[in-house]
Amino acid sequence: MDLDPDVSPPRVVAGVGFRTVTPPEEIVALVHRALMEAGLGAGDLAALATAADRAGAPALHAAAASLGLTPIALDAAALRAVDARVVTRSSRITASRGIGSVAEAAALAGAGPQARLLLPRIASPGATCALAAAEESARD
Repeated sequence: MDLDPDVSPPRVVAGVGFRTVTPPEEIVALVHRALMEAGLGAGDLAALATAADRAGAPALHAAAASLGLTPIALDAAALRAVDARVVTRSSRITASRGIGSVAEAAALAGAGPQARLLLPRIASPGATCALAAAEESARD
């Protein structure tokens, strides 16, 4: 399918949630799996986003570097602001963070106010990943 030359391609953001012991290789593999499931390639990925309290984790920085990205840290208010659009509801995450899914909320918040989920949360043993895209916009 060809892109409309008058429309910018959407900005795809991978939102991730992970346990502190999760190795970076697991995060990278999960992001690649998410892209594959969505029919996208690594070149379509613009950002890797997560909760601010996890954004400094060495595993996340190593995963982001492997993907050629810089992590985006999203504060709790930004994640809560998009929670109404999160489709997955984890009772554990709702109890601890007040949102249904860190991965979905991070993807949506990271992609912008008009973002839409491309892929709801998928999981590996130690991480979750979701993809969102900013709405396409006309070029100037």
